[in-house]
Amino acid sequence: MWPCDGLVTYHFNTEKSGTQLQRLERNAGGNSCLPDTFQTSHLLFYERFKAYQDYMLGDCKPSEVKAFTADYLEKVVEPCDWLALWSTVVFDVLVEVHDVDLKDLKACVRLVLPLQHDTKGCELTEEDIKSLLEATQHKVPLQELQVVYEESGDFDQTALALEHLRFFYKHIWRQWDEEDEDDDFDYFVRYVEPRLRLYYDILEDRVPAGLVAEYQSLLENSSQCFQQFSMLRSVLSTDSDSELDNVSMVEGLKLYDQLEIFKRKLHIIENPLLRYVLGYKGNSTQQCVQSRGPRATGVKVVHVVTASCSTSQLQSLLNTRLLPLCSSGDTEIQFHSDPVLAVDSCYQGDVVIVLPGTYTVSSSIFIPDSITIEGFGFPDDVVIEKKNKGDSFVETTGADVRLSNIKFIQHDAIEGILCVRQGTLTMENCVLQCETTGVIVRSSACLNMNMCDLYGSKGAGLEIYPGSVCSLVSNGIHHCKDGILIKDFADELDVMPSITMENNVIHNNEGYGVILVKSSTSEQHRVPPDTNEGVSDLLSTPATTTLTSSSSAAVQHGSTENNNGTDGDVASTSGKKWQFSRQLSRNKETSCSRAVQDLMDHQIFVSIQGNQFRRNGMGDFGNFFY
Repeated sequence: MWPCDGLVTYHFNTEKSGTQLQRLERNAGGNSCLPDTFQTSHLLFYERFKAYQDYMLGDCKPSEVKAFTADYLEKVVEPCDWLALWSTVVFDVLVEVHDVDLKDLKACVRLVLPLQHDTKGCELTEEDIKSLLEATQHKVPLQELQVVYEESGDFDQTALALEHLRFFYKHIWRQWDEEDEDDDFDYFVRYVEPRLRLYYDILEDRVPAGLVAEYQSLLENSSQCFQQFSMLRSVLSTDSDSELDNVSMVEGLKLYDQLEIFKRKLHIIENPLLRYVLGYKGNSTQQCVQSRGPRATGVKVVHVVTASCSTSQLQSLLNTRLLPLCSSGDTEIQFHSDPVLAVDSCYQGDVVIVLPGTYTVSSSIFIPDSITIEGFGFPDDVVIEKKNKGDSFVETTGADVRLSNIKFIQHDAIEGILCVRQGTLTMENCVLQCETTGVIVRSSACLNMNMCDLYGSKGAGLEIYPGSVCSLVSNGIHHCKDGILIKDFADELDVMPSITMENNVIHNNEGYGVILVKSSTSEQHRVPPDTNEGVSDLLSTPATTTLTSSSSAAVQHGSTENNNGTDGDVASTSGKKWQFSRQLSRNKETSCSRAVQDLMDHQIFVSIQGNQFRRNGMGDFGNFFY
């Protein structure tokens, strides 16, 4: 991820005087004749954040970025008499800077003789490079200069400034940023901070690999679209009524609309809050796992997973599970020590029985066929724990997958502890201990979750997508960011999710018990560009709420404690357009807030009765408009 050319080693000067930067040694184990440079590409998030916010950009507008950048460089970059490597994709050559043109972000350079250079896949002579410099009037972009290492410390700030400039135009700045009609906003808040955070989230494996690929593809498509739009705009005549210009105008409007779509998708990925609530729908790994179907021989296999077991355990297993399953005579028994290998060996109709023990796995579990996986004992005795980082822990696409009596412990699974992408998953008496994100039910998938315990998610405990079907009976969902997050993409899918919620306990979640995420065409609910500025804290929630209703009945919302306030509060910060609405129980009379009414209006719930909501930090029910 960090830019690095060739084989390098680092050294750090520990003396109090002189440079405090590392050395990038270019000749370690090679035959390069070029001098060492400063190593600056290893900077931490907070170092770049502080540099852009406090020194380089401040509160500038997009149209002021270049002026603010030039002003910053004028204060820290040495004006002349320093050596640098002019680095391009074709060559590296040693030059001397004798002047800087900060307005154009360029440096006036002269070639250092005798020639010192490295080429990359081509041959260049001294005359070739001189001709190139003459063609550019001896001016090269500051971004392409890397300051030659000097122990005095006199050029530390110059090296750092060029690194900040190089990083900014490579990873932060977009060609279309200054094209916004509304230029009156803080560029750092709207664009720099979220893009910088995304860069480091990707670097530290906190973003699904599929989403990273989608983001890179969107950037490439956006750049191509903007270039086409700019070229077309440049040749249009403002006062021409010719048929050719009219055709070009129509084509330009199409490109503009396409660019706006790309920009909106990029904005969703770049903004951490939108990335959380809108989520990511794809996964390239899952596409590679195909269903095997039934075995050609018609034989079904019972896979027993255990590292070791006692004779009494084996006898009990034989009497209670193996003999009933193998009574037909066309069933085999296989033994495994790894649950992942057992699942990978399954065909349609197989059964996996996991004996008590803690099984540590390093890879994801993909279930593309209709199989049954059951723990032989209580969930706390049958534990499958994932240690390594990855996009997901358990993914199911089988038409009829069943899980029971197992505890799953998740570490660093970016895309959820369990993801139902297709088909139906029936999960009973399981424990899901999340560290990052919870259970995800994708569009057209079905989840039946009974008597399970789900907790610890830094996102939503359960994310439900449009077009999915969920039956939640007698579960506990607690100590998550939000309990249940229901996604309504009206612009993408007209089919609402279908949810049955009965006798669940949703409690002690940091945000809402149940939150509906949806788009709105009204002006006050549109996503503003400065979404990263945050939202105000809402009032505290009632201690306990019990909701009983059906899809056609009115919502009843009561409280076991006295509370003061009004129903359907909408909170927003001054000058921001984020809108949250929430339901609060205020007295023992039946009331219906805007948030619950929205859920009922969408006809999302087939049945909702006997549920308890307790101590959810921002409220029991809420809406999030984007």
